[in-house]
Amino acid sequence: MSAATPSSPPVTPAFVGIALATALPTLLAFNQTPAATLYNQLLALGGWGAALLLWAHLTPGWRAGLKSPAALALALLLAAPMVSVVWRQLPASLGLGAAAVVGAGLAALLVAQGLSRELRSQAAEALCWGLLMAGLLNIVVSLVQVFLPDLADGILIARSGIPGRAVSNLRQPNHLASLMMWAAVAAVFITEKRGWRQALPALLFGCVFAVVLSASRTGFIGIAMLALWGIVDRKLSRSARLSLLATPLMLGVCWWLMSLWSAESGHAFGAASRLSEGAGSPSRLAILRDAWALTLANPLFGVGWGEFNFAWSLTPFPTRPIAFFDHTHNIASQLAVELGLPWAGAVLALLGWALLKAWRGALREDDDTPLRRAALMIVLTIALHSLLEYPLWYAYFLLPACFAFGLTLPVDAPARPAGPLAWHGLGVLLIAGSFFALWDFHRIVAIYAPSANAVPLSERIAIGQRSLFFSHQADYAAATSQPPGPRALEAARRTAFSLIDARLLMHWSQSLEQTGDKEGARFLADRLREFRNPTGDDWFATCDDAASAPAMPQCQPASGVVDWRSLR
Repeated sequence: MSAATPSSPPVTPAFVGIALATALPTLLAFNQTPAATLYNQLLALGGWGAALLLWAHLTPGWRAGLKSPAALALALLLAAPMVSVVWRQLPASLGLGAAAVVGAGLAALLVAQGLSRELRSQAAEALCWGLLMAGLLNIVVSLVQVFLPDLADGILIARSGIPGRAVSNLRQPNHLASLMMWAAVAAVFITEKRGWRQALPALLFGCVFAVVLSASRTGFIGIAMLALWGIVDRKLSRSARLSLLATPLMLGVCWWLMSLWSAESGHAFGAASRLSEGAGSPSRLAILRDAWALTLANPLFGVGWGEFNFAWSLTPFPTRPIAFFDHTHNIASQLAVELGLPWAGAVLALLGWALLKAWRGALREDDDTPLRRAALMIVLTIALHSLLEYPLWYAYFLLPACFAFGLTLPVDAPARPAGPLAWHGLGVLLIAGSFFALWDFHRIVAIYAPSANAVPLSERIAIGQRSLFFSHQADYAAATSQPPGPRALEAARRTAFSLIDARLLMHWSQSLEQTGDKEGARFLADRLREFRNPTGDDWFATCDDAASAPAMPQCQPASGVVDWRSLR
């Protein structure tokens, strides 16, 4: 980048489309129960659908990209939820949603791979402008959440539910940290390309300060990655490398300033509290241990896409973490336990091959080197996060990551370029699907946050159970609000594929008892007891009555282990 001269790509609708599709989903604070990030994800899907429409005629080489290892890996992942719907009884509402997000990611990858050299440069800058805009505005949000929390209204600025910690408008500290890493990479690329190098230290300081406000340990590791980038990338200007090398020092300065503020004001400093908890999380290590045990028990085909929580919650683990985990917090572990070792191994091998190709491309010295290295850093930082969390299960991270990945893996345009019709159709489908899902979700919102003139709960649940994408959310309400019996039992079995929690376990057990399956009822009560959750305290307190305890399934242990598959 050291030889780069300031240049400005034409600000076309396609350029603006990528930037807005990247930035806007991270800025939306408004949300409704029971899906806090749904509107952000729908905005990402619809925004990238619009971007596909704008870029459709500019990517003639997309078909050649179908043979790339990254595209093959995503194609295998695209098949996984549909296989689970057909073979594993995964509710269609869950399978369709997962397939839509993965399919959009594959489309973003193919579009980026098929661009010409000139257009790749424009697309990379558009992506980075979106990331930088998202980062800067979420820095402002983070400052309000920590220093002026009363101004967070939940409409323009999300409220932080964690004292002393920023969560951005994505409402999750680790998501904020990953967004700041992306914004830092984008700041390096843009300032180098535009010749605005004097602005880079301030931009990086803002990103590092937001990471400190998030108290994300993943973010702290990401800062080390930025410094490492400054060490190894000699294509960067001297000032950019020094700025990146200074990020750990910026971390120390930000920590010191926050410590002073906390001591003077008496307010909580979230990062200091996190540090006192230790370097790692025992719960995360325990969930990885349990996930490996499930993998060994189901090595060939796994437990099924989206069924980790189902299998883990219903398998005896006496020393399990007491929180309800729906992911293993490690992408390799998640794929292995859900897809089985052969399928997961194929996906991970293809992704590893693609990363190796991207790495080799970044080592080449040509005019595209800065672009490829910045795009690779975007992929590597989110890959790091994916070893400790599950950000790629969110459309607002997956789609930019796939687009960046595609920019690192360009393909040669074929002699007979492919027409744009497929992208026009897919773009329209994503936009229309997002609007439909928005309408569809409001049938579920009516269950959990009814209006003053709402129809009775039973009618709202029945309407919600007809939802294409969110019927499992209505099933949860049916399973936990209706009297125990056959209808509540069927609803419990369906919604359990989404997330099993203490309330559902208790009501599910009661429905099993009412339908005559006392052994199953006892088995579920045993699993709830393992979680040591206060939700079941009153229910288990009835066991203190020696006269009535023998007749209550929750008071008697199951006589054996019930296979979790039989409870579907």
